[in-house]
Amino acid sequence: MSTFTDRTLVVSGGSRGIGLAIALGAASHGANVVLLAKTSEPHPRLPGTVHTAVADVEAAGGKGVAVVGDVRKEEDVQRAIDAAVEHFGGVDIVVNNASAIATDPTEELAAKKFDLMMDINIRGTFLLTKAALPHLRKSPNAHVITLAPPMNMSPHWLGAHPVYTLSKYGMTLLSLGWAAEYADAGIGFSCLWPETYIATAAVANAPGFQESLARSRDPKIMGDAAVAILSRPSADVNGKCFIDVEALAAAGITDLSSYGGGDDPILDIFVDKS
Repeated sequence: MSTFTDRTLVVSGGSRGIGLAIALGAASHGANVVLLAKTSEPHPRLPGTVHTAVADVEAAGGKGVAVVGDVRKEEDVQRAIDAAVEHFGGVDIVVNNASAIATDPTEELAAKKFDLMMDINIRGTFLLTKAALPHLRKSPNAHVITLAPPMNMSPHWLGAHPVYTLSKYGMTLLSLGWAAEYADAGIGFSCLWPETYIATAAVANAPGFQESLARSRDPKIMGDAAVAILSRPSADVNGKCFIDVEALAAAGITDLSSYGGGDDPILDIFVDKS
């Protein structure tokens, strides 16, 4: 994993959960990490802040910088990219992790929730990637990994929560579009999605969370899957959408017992039974 030495990641929404797991996975192999997140003070229902996340990154063996900001705001995104350049000399990897979810039926979905999902999921992914592109072009093995699902056009998923689906598939389409637009730029645009529920704050704060948490895998599975993808040459992964277990299997990791979730983990949204 020497491929991470002196490589710099910019991660949106990285103060906890999957974003932090990816940051820690890369940091454990010597990466530099810039975390862009809004949580600067402890929240009663959400563990950790962007500052404790940086401390975790450094404890894992990497170097970290915290940027308190909102991925929806162009000036905050630019500050995160500027921090990466100032502290570490550039940007090698972007992780579009920040995301909002609301699965209310259409007639009950508030317009402000619609706006929030479009602004964070699609606009935030666009802003962070756009700001990083001039620096990614200079990297010898640049990657942009977006936390979005493979395009599953099953009527079940299209009808389950159309607005959330639109926002997540929008992230996927941006990644696939950039893979084609920048095919000759040496940047690997890929998507990563979990096969099962992941034990994050979103699950812990949901109704009936005890059973859901017991059947959810540890965020580390997403961190390890991201490391496996980001360790590969950018051309190998450009334009691909990965499920975490598939990315791990390609790296020779098939024993998933250490990630928890029990014998019958809950399949995640957009993932069909095999």
